[in-house]
Amino acid sequence: MSEPRLWAIVGATGTGKSDLALDLAQALRARGNPAEIVNADAMQLYRGMDIGTAKLPVSERRGIPHHLFDVRDVDQDAAVAWYQPAAREAIGAIHRRGGDAILVGGSGLYVSSVVYDFHFPPRDPEIRARLEAEWKSRGLTVLLDRLRAQDPAAAAKVDPRNSRRVIRALEVLEQGSSTHGAALPEKPVLWHPRTRLVGLRVERSELVARLDDRVERMWGAGMVAEVADLRQRGIEKGTTASRAIGYAQALGQLDGILTAAEAIAETQALTRRYARRQVSWFKRYPDLEWWDAPAEAEALLAE
Repeated sequence: MSEPRLWAIVGATGTGKSDLALDLAQALRARGNPAEIVNADAMQLYRGMDIGTAKLPVSERRGIPHHLFDVRDVDQDAAVAWYQPAAREAIGAIHRRGGDAILVGGSGLYVSSVVYDFHFPPRDPEIRARLEAEWKSRGLTVLLDRLRAQDPAAAAKVDPRNSRRVIRALEVLEQGSSTHGAALPEKPVLWHPRTRLVGLRVERSELVARLDDRVERMWGAGMVAEVADLRQRGIEKGTTASRAIGYAQALGQLDGILTAAEAIAETQALTRRYARRQVSWFKRYPDLEWWDAPAEAEALLAE
């Protein structure tokens, strides 16, 4: 019997990754392969963040085991250095049960940390706390300028609006280590030798319409009520969940800073921007196969 395979189904939000992962798992299981699914969406790690992340309800998972969904509380951070060993352990356990593991999600750094030989520099809580205090008192521009001076390559790759990434890069530099630049290694090496990378793509204009409509449906499905409940659970105490696209805007609506129309429009614009960044990220994967959505699992298995 050949060694179990690791599949990675990636691409922009709204391209149908979850459906393809289910179809693939079902097709493999019909062939006697007890395939299981592992989450690689950073926000779907959180309990209660369902509507805004388009998380598949348990009732719609076709009886297929899913891992790393609903494993963090919203007041906890879910850094990629925490996620990597948890995901690899889940994959290893699936393989030991004789099944293929299907990693599915669009969080590029999370996917990369699993499928490639990806190592993380050390952490220092004291340095991080000092940098976070400086960010709150002086603003992100000061820290970003420092990063540009100390590591221009990392600064060019990091999202300049993402305070957590900027602070992390400076934390690493202060410890005398080199950053990974929030990007792929220069010459990515697969962590698991039998890995197949599948990317789903949708024509840009169609994807934009699909994403805009999805945000409208999120608000119609009770997004603001979901966030009001998460506020009671401490979402604003965490630095990750509270900044998620849609959740930050719903918090703004609850506080009266944004109207419903403004919250929806801002979420749509940020979602479209995020989708562009996702596509750019995954285009750098050397062995990625691009498939037009909806792709068919049987076609994948026929190759």
